[in-house]
Amino acid sequence: MNRIKSLLIALVATATLAACASMTGVALAPFTKANDGVLAGNNNMTLYTYSKDASGSGKSACNGMCATNWPPLLIEGSPAVSSGYSVITRDDGKKQLAFNGMPLYFYAKDAKPGDKIGDGRSEGAWQIIKM
Repeated sequence: MNRIKSLLIALVATATLAACASMTGVALAPFTKANDGVLAGNNNMTLYTYSKDASGSGKSACNGMCATNWPPLLIEGSPAVSSGYSVITRDDGKKQLAFNGMPLYFYAKDAKPGDKIGDGRSEGAWQIIKM
């Protein structure tokens, strides 16, 4: 009976998180939130994925100068993350948050929260995540 109760609680929590994901300012993981219909960091800056990253590979294809222009969403330690999120280890050993298997990045030229200047850059290789 306790197992069934636990399963029901988990299902309700998952459904609640999914329903809240489209709302502005709602935390989706300890490090992200939905902001004006797109995924953003807790700083409200837009997050992007890079089409040259292989989904689910656990690797980032954006290193060196690329990571200067497209800073990864770095995290420390081994935090628990919500469903759909994972943590990858970058070539430099730092930890980066991924969403649906794709590493997450900011764009250095986004000047203020809500900017989406990077969307579609590099012939469409960089994309926002619509929520």
